[in-house]
Amino acid sequence: MVALNGSSVQELMKVDLASTSVRELNAELHAPTARRYEVHNPRGAEAIAVGLRHAIEVEIHGPAGYYCAGMNMLADVVVHGSVGTGVAENMMSGSVRVRGDASQSAGATGHGGLLVVEGSASMRCGISMKGIDIVVGGDVGPMSAFMAQAGRLVVCGDAGDGLGDSIYEARLYVRGRVGSPGADCVEKEMRDEHVAELGQLLADAGLPHDPGEFRRFGSARRLYHFAAHNSAAY
Repeated sequence: MVALNGSSVQELMKVDLASTSVRELNAELHAPTARRYEVHNPRGAEAIAVGLRHAIEVEIHGPAGYYCAGMNMLADVVVHGSVGTGVAENMMSGSVRVRGDASQSAGATGHGGLLVVEGSASMRCGISMKGIDIVVGGDVGPMSAFMAQAGRLVVCGDAGDGLGDSIYEARLYVRGRVGSPGADCVEKEMRDEHVAELGQLLADAGLPHDPGEFRRFGSARRLYHFAAHNSAAY
């Protein structure tokens, strides 16, 4: 037995979604009576492990549907399979690891924490990210990091068209090809501090790539500057 939030709880609980509903699972995870959870037979169900607010570990054995681990805070979630739209959407802290591929909008609007997708992620990965770190072992689709405000996106494969369109201050690292940077997104110099930052992110994600193989992209800082002499155009 271990202590969690001042109460005595068991170390591991196994939950079978063939006989337990997602609603029941999430209710347990919101007021946990165990430190670690194994979730079996997810069968692509939506909203598994959403809104977690405790430092627990959750392993999902199989594919999960939309919004898996959305709004995560403090918990460490691992999905042994692929996930649908919006994995780790609006995540605040903790970690989410997908040992497969992710559909569109992975890590959307995330404020903090680490999302690792060991496979590839579809379009709009990291859209409107606000401080989250996202590491993708494969490729990302078009319009990834659209309007990304803060945080880091690491792409170990290729990036589709429109990367970083309308980006603010997020930092993007790409190892492979970029289809085309989006509006106001430009390639930038990889300085020593960026190499060190990227090396730590790759280490945290458990990926062996050389930071020297990556290029950095960010905002040209031209898109949102108000110019008084152009006021008639606004």
